[in-house]
Amino acid sequence: MSSPNLHPMLNVAVKAARAAGAIINRAALDVEAVRISQKQVNDFVTEVDHASEQAIIETLLGAYPGHGILAEESGSQYGAKDSDYVWIIDPLDGTTNFIHGFPVYCVSIALSVRGKIEQAVVYDPTRNDLFTATKGRGAYMNERRIRVSKRTRLNECLISTGFPFRTGDNFKQYLAIMADMMPRAAGLRRPGAAALDLAYVAAGFTDAFFETGLNPWDVAAGSLLVTEAGGLIGNFTGEPEFIDQRECLAGAPRVYGQLVPLLAKYSKFATVDEKLRASDRVRAVSASTKASKADESVDLYARSTVPGFADEAAEAPAPAVAAAAPSPRKLTRVRRDAPANGAPSEGNSSAK
Repeated sequence: MSSPNLHPMLNVAVKAARAAGAIINRAALDVEAVRISQKQVNDFVTEVDHASEQAIIETLLGAYPGHGILAEESGSQYGAKDSDYVWIIDPLDGTTNFIHGFPVYCVSIALSVRGKIEQAVVYDPTRNDLFTATKGRGAYMNERRIRVSKRTRLNECLISTGFPFRTGDNFKQYLAIMADMMPRAAGLRRPGAAALDLAYVAAGFTDAFFETGLNPWDVAAGSLLVTEAGGLIGNFTGEPEFIDQRECLAGAPRVYGQLVPLLAKYSKFATVDEKLRASDRVRAVSASTKASKADESVDLYARSTVPGFADEAAEAPAPAVAAAAPSPRKLTRVRRDAPANGAPSEGNSSAK
């Protein structure tokens, strides 16, 4: 049920999100019966995605037929093509979680007015949690005002992220980012739905979020929730124009300020010097991984957590000559004469 205090356009978005949520919840009762197809490797779409998206579009265009639509599954084929008002829709963010019965997924709806996000809804149908924001009016969870976390020390912070899963993703770079991040934070989480991750940053449940490879429908609604809750959001270099840039960093202001220097070198917008530093770090972590596979006494995580070790590892020159492997021990079997009484001698008994 929508609130009379909401902006009229936000009221319509809430109605659309709840209609989609009802479709998702009905389907979740029998996930095994849901038809699934694959857009690309590890990227799934279901009949539920399509049905919930259609319900959202019909609700929005029923109220505002002159508005445009940008949706994950149907793109911009619905709505007006040249409108200043564009609804950005993800009908089921976290599809992979949904089809496995893992209850972390949501509906995300945002309204962009002349390129700026002005209305936002993120709805979690499994918990009936409704996150809403109107530009300049604050962010809310179930009609209660929310604010970002007050933590300021990175080692006390819980940070959410998303791991690479597509063919061609830079897995080695993500390992380097994790090696930089994990020793400095209280915990790192990968829930699997970016819109909900951003809503949790806005509510203070987590202190920050970062991920690459995201699309506008993944981050549009969540971005307004974060800023209206007092947080900051941008790309890895801290620039605020990020929605179409496929990398996102969000957090409470003082945490955000500590994460930008850590992540900036991994941004596609980094300077040449920063990209060289990132390449060196990726090689160092990759070498650490190979060394641990070769059964060295220090594994990758230990290398990252020992104070000063990570920087030393990145800067230390490779040894000129590998240490020679020890020569194999030569075993000689000695045959002893049996005692005269016929009893087996010690060390020469036969096994049965």
